[in-house]
Formats: sequence, structure tokens, C-alpha cells
Amino acid sequence: MPSTRWSLTPNGALGNLPICMAKTHLSLSHEADKKGVPTGFVLPIRDIRASVGAGFLYPLVGMMPTRPCCYDIDLDPETEQVNGLF
Repeated sequence: MPSTRWSLTPNGALGNLPICMAKTHLSLSHEADKKGVPTGFVLPIRDIRASVGAGFLYPLVGMMPTRPCCYDIDLDPETEQVNGLF
């Protein structure tokens, strides 16, 4: 899939948009096992995406999924078993 990179500088096209981040609630870092307020860590941002219609940027940190997990859920019509929940 082709990707277009925009300038995130204050004078660039997206530079004034706010940033919205999703992360673990257990730590300020990206690692859930580092509880509370750890120090001396580097937050690995692998990409930054824009939700232009909503008006914000969102960095991709670690391996957090970027699509709803409902795409991984399926119903087997023969057994009526729900697959992909756990």
C-alpha cells in the first residue's frame, strides 16, 4: 500500500494537530511490567498516522493493533462455536 509522508513541523500540513495515544494503563512506558512511573525509558514510536477527519495524529507504539479485533472473530455455522475471542 503506498504511503504519503506529511510534514509534522509546526509549519507543515499536520503540524498543529493534537496527538492522541493509546497505551497500557499500568505504566507510563510502553512496557506493562514496568509499573507506575518508571524512568530512563525510550518510547519506541514505529509510525505516526493521521485521523484527519477527526482532527488528530496517533503514534503507533510497540505492537498495539490498529484495527478492531472483531475482524478476528468468526462463527462456525455447523457447531455454532464462536472462534477468535480468546
